[in-house]
Amino acid sequence: MEKLVDYALFLVKSICKDSESVKVEYQSEDDINVVNIYVSESDMGAVIGKSGKMASSLRTLLIAFAYLNELGKIKVNFNSLA
Repeated sequence: MEKLVDYALFLVKSICKDSESVKVEYQSEDDINVVNIYVSESDMGAVIGKSGKMASSLRTLLIAFAYLNELGKIKVNFNSLA
């Protein structure tokens, strides 16, 4: 799962202005792998995007990465650092 976390970090850091505050955590719940992405409050708009299109695209890329690397089902959550 380290590859998935690194890939998520790469994608989200390339979008955020405050790339140093980006944090990605992985946890396993039953048979679903959960990726929690934390960004600063000021970068939430960039990560979510207009009508949620950027978040949807990021989810699609991460799910495709997990599928190609046979990592199983994943769920992606976006959170702000408060």
